[in-house]
Amino acid sequence: MVWWAVLTVGLTLLLACFMSGMPIFVAFLLINLVGVLIILGQPGFGMVANSIFETTNFADLSAIPLFIMMGEILFRSGSIDILFDSVDKLVGKVKGRQYVLCIALSTIFGALSGAAMGVAAMMARTLLPGMLDRGYDAKMSTGAILAGASLAPIIPPSVLVIIIGTLANVSIAGMLIAGILPGLMLATMFLIYTLGRVRFNPSLAPEDAATSTVDVSLGEKLRAILRVMPFALIIFCVMGLILLGIATPSESAATGVVGSMITAAYYRKLNWKMISESLSSAAFIASMILVIMASSKMFSQLLAFTGSTRELTQVVAGLDLSAYLMLFIMMLIPFILCMFIDQIALMLVVIPIYQPLIKSLEFDPIWFWLLMLLNVTVGGMTPPFGYTIFAFKGATDRVSLQQIFSATWPFVAIFLLGMLVIAAFPPIATFLPGFL
Repeated sequence: MVWWAVLTVGLTLLLACFMSGMPIFVAFLLINLVGVLIILGQPGFGMVANSIFETTNFADLSAIPLFIMMGEILFRSGSIDILFDSVDKLVGKVKGRQYVLCIALSTIFGALSGAAMGVAAMMARTLLPGMLDRGYDAKMSTGAILAGASLAPIIPPSVLVIIIGTLANVSIAGMLIAGILPGLMLATMFLIYTLGRVRFNPSLAPEDAATSTVDVSLGEKLRAILRVMPFALIIFCVMGLILLGIATPSESAATGVVGSMITAAYYRKLNWKMISESLSSAAFIASMILVIMASSKMFSQLLAFTGSTRELTQVVAGLDLSAYLMLFIMMLIPFILCMFIDQIALMLVVIPIYQPLIKSLEFDPIWFWLLMLLNVTVGGMTPPFGYTIFAFKGATDRVSLQQIFSATWPFVAIFLLGMLVIAAFPPIATFLPGFL
């Protein structure tokens, strides 16, 4: 069978399995086993075992369960409630303050967990009811929460970054640090958009909502700052140590876990039951991710064995298209597919196909994969099947699914605008990694 037929049939069957609702790792294993049997025969199953061992026996992957563990401890201990109250006091009286609070909290929570779905669900349970009760616009509130939550995979720590860095053979530390400036830039763009909308349409944030908060004294604000300092320590353990070159991603993840336990103990919320539940949840999630990664690695090896990736690279090189046109095409395909397919599953398919293309086009790998990270992240809040949308909806019944769908599009547009800015000015992504 010619290479393009192998590539087309393999990808079509894999995407069909994803869309059928089959678990991701089952879909990969099924396609891999059938492919090995057809292409290599029975002796090829030894290759499957070796591929699984080589993929999972990688030291940097230890950061995945550690980052998950860190987030689980913070959320299960209830320490996040203290952060919520302190940031609420610091925001002060601003027209549309709940929007500001929402985006600020989402950005901080993203720097503490890296899980968009978890942040979206938590904000839907805690912040959204109060916003709606105070008369805030349901669509704007929903969009702001989903947009803020979608910053979590971009701002370190990020499990998705570790997956991308491992499979694409890119510096994980560089990828983690590269997300800081784009994440803060997008958060600023969300704030400008929401406050601009409120200014031109004051009904989106009623006057009583802007003045419903009791005046907060300077002393209370100082106490609020002191109460959030332990969280600043955690963020420094994760980002600061990497940026200073003191720790690897795995080491910074370990110090982050220690920092989260110290924070929980500081607030007198540390107990053995909470640690046990956090450890169990982190082990389950991490094991599922590792199985998926091992299965996807085998799929990429099959494509390489058949010569599909090599031939595809040669065809693309022969098209003689401009680099930016190729970049647009390479970003458009995942953006559309992410509306229907899980982002992690899609990345695992895309990485082995795109990796040789990036080399031939001479793109900066950190810059390119950060753009791809933004691309698949916004896919999580893009209708009709964005996972972040369904996590949000599962946590509240105050907003209809139709309202959620219409609320997301303005913020999706802001995400895309942010990607254009980063594509035009690569130093936004590459400046901080240059210090490593």
